Amino acid sequence: MATTLMSRWAVSRNAVKLWFRRNIQNAKQLQRCYSGGIPLLTFPQYNRSFPRIPFAGASVRTMFIQVQETPNPNSLKFVPGVQVLESGTVNFTSAHSAYCSPLARNLFRIDGVTGVMFGPDFITVTKTDDEVDWPVLKPDIFASIMDFFASNVPILTEDQPASDTAIDADDDETVAMIKELLDTRIRPTVQEDGGDIIFKGFQDGIVKLKLQGACSSCPSSIVTLKNGIENMMQFYVPEVVAVEQVEDEVDEINKTEFSKLEAKLGETSTPPERNSNNK
Repeated sequence: MATTLMSRWAVSRNAVKLWFRRNIQNAKQLQRCYSGGIPLLTFPQYNRSFPRIPFAGASVRTMFIQVQETPNPNSLKFVPGVQVLESGTVNFTSAHSAYCSPLARNLFRIDGVTGVMFGPDFITVTKTDDEVDWPVLKPDIFASIMDFFASNVPILTEDQPASDTAIDADDDETVAMIKELLDTRIRPTVQEDGGDIIFKGFQDGIVKLKLQGACSSCPSSIVTLKNGIENMMQFYVPEVVAVEQVEDEVDEINKTEFSKLEAKLGETSTPPERNSNNK
């Protein structure tokens, strides 16, 4: 009998451990989920602690955020399981541009975060190149997302401009076809990878596009433009000669400042020359 009880207890304990391992992203998220006045059950003799199961109506956050990889190793797609935007996407390339979103501002306060993009049901976060590891950033990102959705604050505090692919009255037939193709065929595929694509213009047979989110700094972005988007554009719209990626003024400023910083760091890291006269 004792052996049977111990066996059942061991199976039950392993089942509980497996459940938490599968459903809790990390230790910090577990602590936050059960921080609303719900104590831990501690068993000193077994050196184990388990969270007390809350009763119905207890005030505790149970949001579990899925994390999906993107083609860009420096971007991850976070799916909170609730609606983020009603439609479309909103991209933020800096903390200054995130003035209209409390959640984006909070995410930019995390050291290492350089980009945030919202989609209908996902949030894409981009980090600096290899300077910070994802295991270091994830707990703070989880905390920011959970805190925001628990606050019931609107994700955007100001009206957003009209979609770049909205067909205007002065658009000719070719531009209208390009915009429709972007909206119906290309944009949904790009958004699945945690990014977005913005129409910037059409001139002399060249379609000008801007990649955002996970796709903006993805190593395969040029391949995506040429082998994927350009081929599809030329197939459906014969007037298209080529597709080019464009950068706005903010991108140019960021690149210029980053180049200056790299040059400055290179100068400071150069060791001083030894004086051959010293003995």
